[in-house]
Amino acid sequence: MKRFLTLAAAAVPLTAALVYAPNALATAGASAPSLTCAGPVVKAPAGTRVESVTAVAHAAGTVNVPPVFPLDGYPVPDVPAFCDVTVTLTHAGQGDHAKTQVWLPLQHWNGRLQTVGGSAYAAGDYGGGLAAAVKGGYAAATTDAGVRTYVDTSWALTSSGKVNRTLLTNFASRSEHETAVVAKEVISGFYDRPASYAYFNGCSTGGRQGYAEAQNYPTDYNGILADAPAVNWPRFEVATLWPQVVMNQEKTYPTACEFDAFTNAAIKACDGLDGAEDGLIGNPDACHFDPRRLVGTTIECNGKQVTITAADAAVVRKIWDGPRTASGRKLWPGVPVGADLTGLAGTKTDATTGKTVGFPFPVPAEWVASWVEKKPTFDVSTITYSQFTKLFQQSEAEYDTVIGTDNPNLTAFRNAGGKLLTWHGLADQYIPTDGTVQYREQVERQMGGAKKVNDFYRLFLAPGASHCLLGGGHDLAALTDWVEHGKAPQTLSATVTNTAGRTVGRNLCAFPEVLRYKGHGDLADASSFRCGPASRH
Repeated sequence: MKRFLTLAAAAVPLTAALVYAPNALATAGASAPSLTCAGPVVKAPAGTRVESVTAVAHAAGTVNVPPVFPLDGYPVPDVPAFCDVTVTLTHAGQGDHAKTQVWLPLQHWNGRLQTVGGSAYAAGDYGGGLAAAVKGGYAAATTDAGVRTYVDTSWALTSSGKVNRTLLTNFASRSEHETAVVAKEVISGFYDRPASYAYFNGCSTGGRQGYAEAQNYPTDYNGILADAPAVNWPRFEVATLWPQVVMNQEKTYPTACEFDAFTNAAIKACDGLDGAEDGLIGNPDACHFDPRRLVGTTIECNGKQVTITAADAAVVRKIWDGPRTASGRKLWPGVPVGADLTGLAGTKTDATTGKTVGFPFPVPAEWVASWVEKKPTFDVSTITYSQFTKLFQQSEAEYDTVIGTDNPNLTAFRNAGGKLLTWHGLADQYIPTDGTVQYREQVERQMGGAKKVNDFYRLFLAPGASHCLLGGGHDLAALTDWVEHGKAPQTLSATVTNTAGRTVGRNLCAFPEVLRYKGHGDLADASSFRCGPASRH
């Protein structure tokens, strides 16, 4: 990762002691706080200048998370009173304005920092994660990196049509590091003592940010919870357009009903590989269901009878297999068998022609159009198989050093005493689980094998779990127990929903072990399963 020149640090005082009063974000509630919402002087991290600092007090009550397209807003009730400190940074001559928010509980702070990561093209949180952290007693932080929202990529290019390297660098890792520096300083000044422990918590883009912290800034956090991480970003983003390329090139667009039929048939065929027919595929890499087995099968779809064709099966085979070059060389893993195929293989009806056409997931579509092609209006439906390979290689060549997040050398993080905990759903429809597995295996090769890596980095794979959706909520507790008490998690308690819609408990296994049914006991009960070795292929 390129390091920027260190410039003289500036310092700006926080707004003087503010009156404790609710604002539009919070609904007035419980008793008055024991601290007033006034902050310390904020010293700029190296290479930055502080543009502004504000402090706003929030009464105990409900935090209303605003709607940010494409997500709806929602309330978070029973949030304790807190002080919201916002610090805006800029890098000399680069014209950026990156905000760091720090929410400081006014009572019952647990002595810890929890930084919350982002999602898609949002670098940080809009209030939900921060509120949850404050409810847990944490001082919470996040950054917008100076970019915009989940699917707004208008910041990608400058007015001259060149890639905005400043903002991409912020989004990739720089602003996350500066947030750690600022948050620790704000906390230390506000409470008159530093945070005893610092944690990072993110999934997807947030998961990638967590890995970037471990790779590039190994002393920022004692513990990093980085789930379904979007590592290998330049390759993975292009690769997730593959289902659209396949449908467009094959001129075949299976309906959601047909895709579901293939997925359900695969789950039924491979369900028992772990010894239990529980509606979950425990090891998708061991599932070799051939979609051609459904050719000629008739299913009901929206009141109509639809027959599965050989062309439908060919599309599904290619999507599951993943992108390949014209010579057959595999570029990246495909959508896991058992995951929802419509996430990346979405379709819609063309308003003009009435025909079914592809409807790409916006994150990879925007990456290819704005960063790789550098033409926001580029039509990704025109990509041929040969062009796809070129785009994949171009993305890797241009952006791996900026946002690859694929360095397997975590020696500095390990030596600093850091702990990295990750879970990834085996039915993740957006980020192939095998990408995370490949990174973990690279770390093992780099750092002396699985046993040594397990001392500081553990990966848990969740059967049936889709993207960033896993019940249980014990992962952060497991991480803090590991960091603060040296108790490395042997399993991770979780709940998932099977194909029958039933919630089942599972104690997830530390990679490379997988779950196997003991042969007796309730299939919804975690105690009916044990961890054991398994071939992944």
